[in-house]
Amino acid sequence: MRIKEELLDKCLSNIINKKDVYSAVFCVESGDGSFSWTGAAGEMQRDSQFMIASVTKLYVTAVVMGLVEEGKLKLEDKIGKYLPNEYMQGLHVLKGVEYSNEITVKHLISNTSGLPDYFFHKEHNKKTSASQLLTGQDESWDVEKTIETVKKLTPNFAPGKKGKAAYSDTNYQILGKIIEIIIGKNIGEVFKDYIFDELNLQKSYVYNDISDTKPVPFYYKSQKLWLPNYMASVSTEGGIVSTVDELMIFLKEFFKGRFLPKEKIEGLKKWNLILPPPSLFYYGIGLEKLFTPRIVSPFKPITEVVGFWGQTGSFAWYNPETDLYFTGTTNQINGSGHAVAGSAILRIIKSVL
Repeated sequence: MRIKEELLDKCLSNIINKKDVYSAVFCVESGDGSFSWTGAAGEMQRDSQFMIASVTKLYVTAVVMGLVEEGKLKLEDKIGKYLPNEYMQGLHVLKGVEYSNEITVKHLISNTSGLPDYFFHKEHNKKTSASQLLTGQDESWDVEKTIETVKKLTPNFAPGKKGKAAYSDTNYQILGKIIEIIIGKNIGEVFKDYIFDELNLQKSYVYNDISDTKPVPFYYKSQKLWLPNYMASVSTEGGIVSTVDELMIFLKEFFKGRFLPKEKIEGLKKWNLILPPPSLFYYGIGLEKLFTPRIVSPFKPITEVVGFWGQTGSFAWYNPETDLYFTGTTNQINGSGHAVAGSAILRIIKSVL
């Protein structure tokens, strides 16, 4: 395999020249390790640590499927088997019908529970938690606060309704609590035991100290955001700090079957279309797939790019057709970073096909 370095330099240049993108790091590697390239620009260096945001959810998938392999959890388990009654009562009530006790672990990890997203869902005052955070109003959002908030919101649909999926950080906050209850450790310790130590990742950790300023700040448009209270409270759905190289190590090990057999990764590919924000993509069982319209590569279609986006413009994607892996971040929340990074990834894949 040969990818022209001029193309990679151009892709990085396009990313950093995008309006509101002030820092970026981009890594591309082949599965066999014969090709590896990393570029950094703006406020970032290759070894910069950054918030991987919702790419954290792929680590959750590794843990959950590991627990399934160990026989400690079943995807079909009702979540009421693990959670206290005060969490469950009134959690999901739609048109006067309570569906709380019908929600399964699979519903949570596949975003098919119908539970509203505490982050983007509009409350009765027409505001969202996201809009307040993006103005710099830093506050903690632990699972108890999330559940209290969600109980006041209208669910999107009944759990498991055919063809329905809605991206919701609520699902993963609750899933994190279930993991903690099963293992008997907080989620930071779980990630350390199951993933960071297992892969000897020295610079990856769960953000939990509000005085920690190691991660590169992210932006919302032109505004630099630093939200330590929030970041320290969302460990399961977006709290991991890592580097582009260590994110690459995890991504490759995940798809090579380190945490669950490779053939079972195929079973995660039960796709439902997710609408923005931050971009159009498909969601499976703890796994995402890029939307790749035929027009991008009409003669040699790009059929599958799987992995995860993060709200901060972070990404971890794998294309089986070319056996190429992509990790990095644009540190921009408003979606422009996602768009230009996604375009770069598809352009590189197309050059190899």
